[in-house]
Amino acid sequence: MFFTKKAHSLAVLFVLAALPAGAQQTSTNRVATNTAWSTFVDGKPKQCWVVAAPSQSENTRGGKAVSVSRGEIRLFVTYRQRAKGEVSFAGGYPFAPSSTVVLDVGGAKFSLYPDSSAKDWAWSGSADDDAKIVAALKGGSNATLTAKSAKGTQTVDTFSLSGFSAAVDEAAKQCAN
Repeated sequence: MFFTKKAHSLAVLFVLAALPAGAQQTSTNRVATNTAWSTFVDGKPKQCWVVAAPSQSENTRGGKAVSVSRGEIRLFVTYRQRAKGEVSFAGGYPFAPSSTVVLDVGGAKFSLYPDSSAKDWAWSGSADDDAKIVAALKGGSNATLTAKSAKGTQTVDTFSLSGFSAAVDEAAKQCAN
């Protein structure tokens, strides 16, 4: 896995995606908004990505609901020269060491692995896994990511997949060249 390079690239994308449209750098263009999902295109070499915020977040510790402070929570799929549909998750907090984030789409479960250098990011293990996840996301109505923070809080973030297929198809088309 090559998390360090991915973390840097996606950290830049994450910051840009979190900005209001008027505050984004002029080289970054939101090319489509499809309900819960937005599609962005940036730079040379060209990078394209889709991103969404969760529709619901639950935080528990010891089985009881707790109020916690989290940064931006986003689910991404990125297209660029060497990444064709790379799935990543920004959890808004450092993940527990050696933990795994579980992505559930209609009962199909996938593992995302936190980055040891960018501790609040997680990726799938391979391009094959990315392709399977994207296919499941295209066929699903919601995606749920369950993770554990370094402080022991369990989080469950639910993302609507309304508009996902159109957004990811647009990103793939924009970065096909």
